[in-house]
Amino acid sequence: VKEAPYTRLCSTKNILTVNGQFPGPTLRVHKGDIIHVKVHNRGKYNITLHWHGLKQPRNPWSDGPEYITQCSIKPGGNFKLNIIFSTEEGTIWWHSHNDWTRATVYGAIIVYPKPGTSYPFTKPDAEVPVILGEWWKKDVEEVFKEFLITGGDPNVSDALTINGQPGDLYPCSKPDTFKLGVDQGKTYLLRMVNAAMNIILFLSIENHHLTVVGADGCYMKPLTTEYIVISPGQSLDVLLEANQKPNHYYMAARAYFTGLNVAFDNTTTTAIVEYSGNYTPSSPPSLPYLPYYNDTKSAFNFFGSFRSLANKDHPIDVPKSISTRIISTVSVNTFPCLKNGSCEGPNGTRLAASLNNISFVNPSVDILEAYYKHVKGVFSSKFPSFPPLIFNFTAQYLPLILERPRRGTELKIIDYNSTVEVVFQGTNLVGGIDHPMHLHGYSFYVVGGGMGNFDKYKDPLSYNLMDPPLLNTVTVPKNGWITIRFKASNPGVWFLHCHLE
Repeated sequence: VKEAPYTRLCSTKNILTVNGQFPGPTLRVHKGDIIHVKVHNRGKYNITLHWHGLKQPRNPWSDGPEYITQCSIKPGGNFKLNIIFSTEEGTIWWHSHNDWTRATVYGAIIVYPKPGTSYPFTKPDAEVPVILGEWWKKDVEEVFKEFLITGGDPNVSDALTINGQPGDLYPCSKPDTFKLGVDQGKTYLLRMVNAAMNIILFLSIENHHLTVVGADGCYMKPLTTEYIVISPGQSLDVLLEANQKPNHYYMAARAYFTGLNVAFDNTTTTAIVEYSGNYTPSSPPSLPYLPYYNDTKSAFNFFGSFRSLANKDHPIDVPKSISTRIISTVSVNTFPCLKNGSCEGPNGTRLAASLNNISFVNPSVDILEAYYKHVKGVFSSKFPSFPPLIFNFTAQYLPLILERPRRGTELKIIDYNSTVEVVFQGTNLVGGIDHPMHLHGYSFYVVGGGMGNFDKYKDPLSYNLMDPPLLNTVTVPKNGWITIRFKASNPGVWFLHCHLE
C-alpha cells in the first residue's frame, strides 16, 4: 500500500494505491482456493484490507474491518492474511476498511469454477472487470476530516468513474475514457463492482440489453434488463452480447438518490463500447436510457427480480424455522451541537446514524481480540432484538426528539447453528435515504421486502422461500423494509453495517 500520483479532471494528486495501481490489481482464484496476502503499509495512514463477500469460515482474524477484527496496520508495518475461499463463485471484491481510505484502495476478485466444472450459462468469449467509483479533486483524507469536523454532509465527489476514469463528459477526461473493445457476435462477461463511497448507481449501454447471471459471488436465474442498479458494496456478473451493428456505444452510469435537500454527485460517467472492423463511428455516441435519479420504482423492480438458481447443481437451503428474530430500524440521526462545535447538520445539529437507535462507537481494542481474550469493558452484548422506540417509521413528519440516538458499542451474541431472521426497517428520520446493508462472514437469503412499515402478521405471508437470492449486500429502500435469513454456522465476530460512508 503506497501513494502514487494520478491525474484526473485537469489536476494531479497523490492517492493511496495497492502496488501503485488504481483501481488495484484484480485477484483471480478458483472456488475453494486459499491464498496468502502480505500487506506492506508504505503509506502515511493506518490501513486494513477487507475481502468483501468472502465468508472466511472460522477465520475472522483475516476479515479486516478496523476495530472489529483487527487493529489497523500502521505506516511501516506488515501484516499477513490467510484468505479462505469456500462457497463463493463469480465476482466479489476487496477494499480497505478504515476511515475513507477505500475511496482509492479497492479491486475486483474473480472466483472461477473449480477445475472440471463450468458456468451455469454459455461460457463467454471474454471477461472484463467494470469497477464503478468516485473521484474527489481534493485529498480524500482532507474531505474525510472536514466531514468529521463540520458534522454535516461530506463534500460530494467531483466525478463518478468507470475503471478509474471519469469519461467523455468531464473536463480533461476524454482521451483516457475507458474503452471496451468487442467483436460482433461475441459475448462478454462484465465483472461489475460498485466501489463508490456514497452513491447507488444506474448503469446501461446504448442499444444493448444486459443479462445479470450472478450477484455477490453467487449465480442467479438470468435477468435480462435495459439497465442495472448497483449499490456500494454490491457486485454483479453481467453478460453483454455484442449483437448490434459495428459502431461506438456509450456505457453510462449516474446516481440513484432519494435523499431530500441533500447534495449528491449528479454527474454522469461514461465508457465506450467499441466494435472492431472498418466503419465510421457515430460522433459523438448517443447516451443510453437511464432512469431518473429518484426513480425508486425502477430501482426496486430491478432488485426485486433477483432469484437464485435453486437447482440440482446450485441448491439452496433457506431457513424455514427461525430461532433468532431481530427487527432493526436503520436511520439517519442527529446529535445536539456541542458548545463551540461546528454543526452543519439539520437545524444546527451533527449528523449520525443508527441501528435500533444505537449509534456505533469504535472501541479502542478490536472486538474480536476482546471477545476471545475476555477483555472487559470493550463492548456490551445488549444490542436489542426489537426497536426500543415504536412509532410510524415512515411518516412524512416525525418529532425531533426521535432523531437523537444513544451511543454504544453493542453486539448481538448469536448461538452457533441458530437460524436467524433480520428485518431491516428504514425510517424517515432526518429525511431518510436508501441503505445498502452488508454482513461480513455470511451470505444471506433475501426473502422479502416492501415499502412502508413492516407488518409482522401480513408481510411474512408473501416471503419467497423457494428461490430467494443469496447476497451479502442488500439495499433497504427509503421508507421500506427488507427481510434476510441465514444460518449462524460461521463462528467469529462479524461486522454488520451500511456500506455508505
